[in-house]
Amino acid sequence: MAISTATKERYTIPAYQALEAKDGIRYEYDDGLVRAMSGGTINHSTLGTNMTTILSNLVAAKGMNCRTFNSDLKIYMPTFNAFVYADALLVCGDIKSSDTDENAIINPVLVVEVLSKSTERYDRGDKFHKYCSLPSFKEYVLIDQYKAVVDVLYKADASYWKMTTAIGLEDSFYLHTLDANIPMQQLYDGTQRLLPPLFKMDLD
Repeated sequence: MAISTATKERYTIPAYQALEAKDGIRYEYDDGLVRAMSGGTINHSTLGTNMTTILSNLVAAKGMNCRTFNSDLKIYMPTFNAFVYADALLVCGDIKSSDTDENAIINPVLVVEVLSKSTERYDRGDKFHKYCSLPSFKEYVLIDQYKAVVDVLYKADASYWKMTTAIGLEDSFYLHTLDANIPMQQLYDGTQRLLPPLFKMDLD
């Protein structure tokens, strides 16, 4: 998910909501500071759409009480007083909305981010830490849009996250939430000008 530079002006949540309604532009909100969401690349859009479709198809095939959402839905983290957008997400059970915004959810189980050069550090760092403040959050999928590499972080227990990495179109990655292996070829279908992976390593 690509974002632009944050404004220096501080906004209340109602003012932030009014800004989005007025401009028709999506903004992320970080305890008063707002950042406009910039447009993405063809690969970014393709991967986000592919992943949303994959999740939706798996939920339907398994008859699970879960729902898939695309990048239009906001997530609110009360601990950080922050609203963010993800490229895809999964909610299982009842959908729980924020008390401050009925259109922002607070209980994603799985979150997907397609990495951009400008946001990779944020997605792997501060944004991940914000997601971790949500009790429901158990799985994080990070997709490289420039080469076929996917990192999956899964909350194995209350204090331990396990990461696995899939590299190359012949590989696959496992989603614990849906108990399913996803072929990389399926995820990267329709992408353009992928760079070759530079190396492959085994991660326990």
